[in-house]
Amino acid sequence: MNRSIRGAAGALLLAACAAHVHAADTWKFAFGPGAAPAGYTRVGADAVYTAARGYGLEPGSGPDGVHPYYFSVDLPEGNYTVTVTLGDDKAATVTTVKSELRRLMLENVRTAPGATVTKTFDVNVRTPRIAAVAGVAAGEVKLKAPRETVEEAWNWDPRLTLEINGAHPAVRTIAIAPASVPTLFLLGDSTVCDQPAEPYNSWGQMLPRFFKPGIAVANHGESGETYRDSLARRRLDKIVSLMKPGDMLLMQFGHNDQKQIKSGKGGPFTTYKAEIKAHVDAVRAHGGLPVIVSSMERRGFDADGHVIPSLKDYAEAARQSAKELDVPFIDLNAMSKTFYEALGPEGSKAAFAEPAPGRLDNTHHDSYGSYELAKAVVLGLRRAHVPAAAFIVDDFAFDPAHPDPVATFAVPPSPRRTDRRPLGDEGHK
Repeated sequence: MNRSIRGAAGALLLAACAAHVHAADTWKFAFGPGAAPAGYTRVGADAVYTAARGYGLEPGSGPDGVHPYYFSVDLPEGNYTVTVTLGDDKAATVTTVKSELRRLMLENVRTAPGATVTKTFDVNVRTPRIAAVAGVAAGEVKLKAPRETVEEAWNWDPRLTLEINGAHPAVRTIAIAPASVPTLFLLGDSTVCDQPAEPYNSWGQMLPRFFKPGIAVANHGESGETYRDSLARRRLDKIVSLMKPGDMLLMQFGHNDQKQIKSGKGGPFTTYKAEIKAHVDAVRAHGGLPVIVSSMERRGFDADGHVIPSLKDYAEAARQSAKELDVPFIDLNAMSKTFYEALGPEGSKAAFAEPAPGRLDNTHHDSYGSYELAKAVVLGLRRAHVPAAAFIVDDFAFDPAHPDPVATFAVPPSPRRTDRRPLGDEGHK
């Protein structure tokens, strides 16, 4: 990408950071026994969410210091800075925080007995509504039912939901304030989207963990989709209707686009490239920076232990598009092959979802695989000198040829929800 263009995008990003301010409206909550600090609302174990209250614990969960639980707050669409204070007066704690639909924000934060630690992160809250802006008509995203309207409703309702997880989760206070920060939008398929339940996970869900405060990740990916679906279901319209100068869009499609070859409705070097260009043009027209990501490979090995390419033409078409359109490119396809081969034909099974004993999904990833692929994307952002790289956590390091050992991976799984309710159901998520 032209360095002057990239530099201009960086300047816009820094300007947005300088404008990072909290509005007067701040939501503050205190958990645990005793009186709440001044300015905080105490949340007792019986404070179940209701629409009238506008905040509360999701049904069936609560802060007992042992089990994961969910806390929700009604909020307008936008970006928010969340500040949590963690710790317990009598015991050591280990707390992981996820937002909305299993987006990893804080990983295994430890405190000693009687000690506290305060952490801050930025989150995005959205609804399906599309506001009219230049070149975009008002309307709504065409959500898939029941997947998005029931199983993934937490991603689309006007509330922020926080999952408090870990070996001994302990949250003392939560403060939430509107934030004027750059947004890193994501578009993609099931390998990018916020997967609703274990054992599935995506790199888009793990990505927020690798950024410092000052940028919010908004994952608009959805299972089974293509660049064409992004246009037809108005996902791109939704993103550009919100886009501000300094915002970015990471785009990764390919797996489902292959189906268009068999149906005679497209191919990698024709319609696929044309649809990429349509996305790039729309993002640029609204002041954003598009970033093309090639699709990771599926799991499959030849007799010599090398990954058998299944998306070669789509990866090449993505690379060509990035060069022709002069936009940053992240070669996740190449990095995924290096990652899988480093684990080997047997070891790589640990990176993929196993929905039933002995039935491995060789396309979709589990939490470990998506965590490593998220690190590959972050590495790609750094190598491409994308402005978002300024917010990568200080201790970040990754080499796809030497991935993190499976044995050391410790992100706790999310509990399975059994009381899902449709989007818009009064009083519930």
